Order: sequence, then structure tokens, then C-alpha cells
Amino acid sequence: MSKSIIIGGGIIGLFSAYYLHKAGWEVEILEQGDLQDNCSFGNAGMIVPSHFIPLAAPGMIEQGIRWMFDSKSPFYVKPSLNLELIGWGLKFLKAANKKHVERSAVPLRDLSLLSKKLYKEFEGEVGFNFGLEDKGILMLYKTAKFEEEEHRTAEKARALGLDARNLTAGECRALQPQIDMDVLGAVHYHCDAHLYPNKLIAGLVKYLEGAGVSIHRNTPVTNIERDHGKVLSVSSNGKNFKADKYLIAGGAWSPVIAKLAGLNVPLMPGKGYSFMVDEPQKRMSIPSLLCEARVSVTPMNGSIRFGGTMEIGKINDKINMNRVAGIVESIPKYFPGFKPPPPQLKEIWYGFRPCSPDGLPYIGRSDKYSNLAFATGHGMMGLSLAPATGKLVEEVLNEKQVSADIKHFSPDRY
Repeated sequence: MSKSIIIGGGIIGLFSAYYLHKAGWEVEILEQGDLQDNCSFGNAGMIVPSHFIPLAAPGMIEQGIRWMFDSKSPFYVKPSLNLELIGWGLKFLKAANKKHVERSAVPLRDLSLLSKKLYKEFEGEVGFNFGLEDKGILMLYKTAKFEEEEHRTAEKARALGLDARNLTAGECRALQPQIDMDVLGAVHYHCDAHLYPNKLIAGLVKYLEGAGVSIHRNTPVTNIERDHGKVLSVSSNGKNFKADKYLIAGGAWSPVIAKLAGLNVPLMPGKGYSFMVDEPQKRMSIPSLLCEARVSVTPMNGSIRFGGTMEIGKINDKINMNRVAGIVESIPKYFPGFKPPPPQLKEIWYGFRPCSPDGLPYIGRSDKYSNLAFATGHGMMGLSLAPATGKLVEEVLNEKQVSADIKHFSPDRY
């Protein structure tokens, strides 16, 4: 039996463990935390084939500069002399062009569609409910400018074979008649779905441990021993761990781990916030993205989760209440009946999305080491792409034909 060590117990690491164990591998996960606060716990829970445009796209630079002067804006890059941030920014600038967007669309679409298919299979295999619902997602807009942009994106989506339908304001209200909406219209991506991340992650951890996968909590990797193009072992807390194959799936901490192996994997953490509001009436059944505000709205487990913002900068434990206020204030502009009070500090979740400069994940084996692979850099789509990434990791480590083209996701592209 082959053995693998996965560095990182987030949603990507967990699904990689699931598929490797399913393929007959002995699996150990080394997680630096206690598995209670990884990035996917507080995310929007959306599965989004509609997101085939990477973060590095034309217009983001101009828009980002404008947002930097607004303390409540949805996107912010803190000016800094940090060399890693400067290097990341220069790579982002280089990637933010039309050619990159066009080249990325099909690989991202295929990865997302594979993930959605695997989520449905997974639901039938594991025997626990995690709130998977196939109702699509509404891209709600209030202005003519965003109507034009969203219709243009929807046209591209349909050209890619995705189910995207333009809706009038009246058609939006008819879908959820109990909700008061103030919108110009929407695009309904029937190709999308959603789930409840908290149930998914808790259930998956319990399932894996019950199946014999060893999960070592509070076990940060501090050294990687390697020789002649192979990783020999990894160390944590004075203990060595050895395996046949190794996977770095450390989310926003992946660059630090990669450096232990002498590798450069450019990533910057993108901090996001979310909070939950009780909704016992269950008036909302279809998740939404509020286009102008860049805020996600997802019905979950008798509540609604509101989330948003992208703060690019160093990992830190500070909560920027202005960013949270920006989320809160945007909600009644689209849903006049929803006027949640500002959440208390203890009610606010935050996490760090691992953002690559070109907006594409790193999936595949390192050219430098024959037994080391990467699965990280998924940005805001970690949960969405996790099953597909886990399946591809299993195929890569087993040296099998992969289920989707991963050449654009090479961990050696920088």
C-alpha cells in the first residue's frame, strides 16, 4: 500500500485525502491548526461553474485603484514595501489581460463542472447530509452598467455550454415572492449550486477519521528533508513523518511550506468576512451575488450567510469593521426587507483565501521533486473546486490519466 502525507487540512486537503484513501492509499494529514477555523468554514458555500473568469482580468486594476480610496469597498490591496506583495502585484498586472481570460475560461469551466458532478456522487457515497441544493445562483444587479456587464458574461457562459438566463426584475421577484427586491434584473446561473460548508467539513473530517485516515492537529510542518529530487520526510514538533508521496495543500500558508522545499509558489492571502443572520421564515431559497457590492447571500440551515470583501495583504487577526459595515449597508439596497444590525465582533468570521497572481489554482506535481505535488491557490473557489482538485491529485500521484486538463494550473509556472 502506498502512503501519502498531505500538508494542510482545509477543504482541498480533506478531499485529496478522501480520493487517495478511496484509491487504496494510506493517508496522513498534517494540519497546523485544530480544523475549527479553516477558510471554507465561513465561506458562501457556492459551487460556481459560472465563475470561469479569473480574478486577474481586464478592468480589475482600474477598479481596484478606485476601491483603495474607499474604506468600505469590496476589494483592497494594502500598500506595502513587502517584496512578496510587490512581486505578486507585478505578476497580477502581467496576467490581467483579455488573452489570459480567454485562455482560462475552458479549464476553469471544466474543473468546476467536474467538481459539481463529484459533489453529487460524494453525497450518495458518504451517508451524511451537508445541504447540497441545485437551485442555481442569481447575479443581482441594480444599474444599467452592471446589466450590460452581466449580460455580456452570460453570453460567454452560454457559448461555453453553461445554463445562464437573463431575468427581469419581475422575474426575479416571481422566483422568491416572499422577498422584497430592489433590483434592475439578474442572470440566473442554473449551472451553479450551494451547500452548507460547516456540515460538509465536520462530516468529512468524521468520515475520514472513521475510515482510518490519520489527522494530526496542531502539527505545523517546520522542515522538509529532501535529496536527489525526492522529498524524504517532513518534520513537526520534533517528529518526523515519512511517506511515498507528499502533497502541499496549505491554503494561504502554502508559500511558507513551499519555501521549506526551496520552491517559490506565489500566493497572497485575501481576507474575507462573513456573518450569519437567522431567517426562520426561510423566505430565501436561491443564493445571490450582489454585483455592485460584491457581496454573497446564501440561505443555510435556517439562516442566511452574508459575506464579502477581499483584502490582499499579510495574514493577521485584525477585523476591519469598515469592511464589515460595507457588507451590512449593501444588503437593504437589494433586499429592503433585510436590515440586519451590525454584527458583534464575536459573530464575525474571517478567513484567508489563497490567491495566486493569475487567479488560477496550482494543481499538479513539482518538476523539482518526483514525489511532491501541490493543490492550492484556489482563491475564493476552494470549496467549489475541492472535489475535482482532490480527484486530480489522486490521479496525478497514481500517475494516471487526469480527468481534466491541468496544464494551465502547473505549480511551476512561475
